[in-house]
Amino acid sequence: MKLDFETDEGIGTRATLGVIVLETDETLEPEFARMTDLEGVALYHSRIPMVSEIRPDTLAQMEADLPASARLLPPSLPFDVIGYGCTSASSVIGSENVAHSVRRVFPNARVTDPLAAIIAAGKRMGIERLGFVTPYVPDVSERMRGRLEEGGFEIAAFGSFEEGDDRVVARITEQSILAAAVQVAQTAPCEAVVIACTNLRCLSVIPEIEARTGVPVFSSNQALAWHMLRLAGVEDQRPAFGRLFA
Repeated sequence: MKLDFETDEGIGTRATLGVIVLETDETLEPEFARMTDLEGVALYHSRIPMVSEIRPDTLAQMEADLPASARLLPPSLPFDVIGYGCTSASSVIGSENVAHSVRRVFPNARVTDPLAAIIAAGKRMGIERLGFVTPYVPDVSERMRGRLEEGGFEIAAFGSFEEGDDRVVARITEQSILAAAVQVAQTAPCEAVVIACTNLRCLSVIPEIEARTGVPVFSSNQALAWHMLRLAGVEDQRPAFGRLFA
């Protein structure tokens, strides 16, 4: 017996989002699931090869791999926005090159990454002086610091866990991240604290960091999700995820 059926517009009636996630990332997807849990918002993931050691050369390799990873997203969907989920590689590759690589596959999609999202968040909120927290080894931290300065920000205070193994970064506790962010914010006056790296688990402690420092927090995953939603025209306020979403 052949059954009758009807079709509709699918899940993404408000927005269809795609994220390219690092092979080694354990944090982005659970945090994104919380931030994009909105009626009519569809979220799809792809993965991109990445070794566990975070170095400029391993990060640069991903530029060549981006189109193949983008092709693993459902080709039938009209993606509104596609995000590339690597802060450090975005600093090495450059946001314009990331967007060019993704648009080779989805030419009509808007494209962003954590670095571009953090810069957009800072400009939206009129921020100039940043406290800056990373897990990265010095070469990678310095590269991202330079990108933020090129974006018009002053780095007032900086601290890093200096951990090169992404598997270890995913195990850094939320309380350690909270303590680090507060420590950096207390080092010198700043107008916001940036917590870089999509593998750092900090979404749940952002409100506490903001309460203890008195300034907004921009984390890689939080800023990326916020920017993707806003680029797609979704303006819902989600204050549980920090002042940026409010």
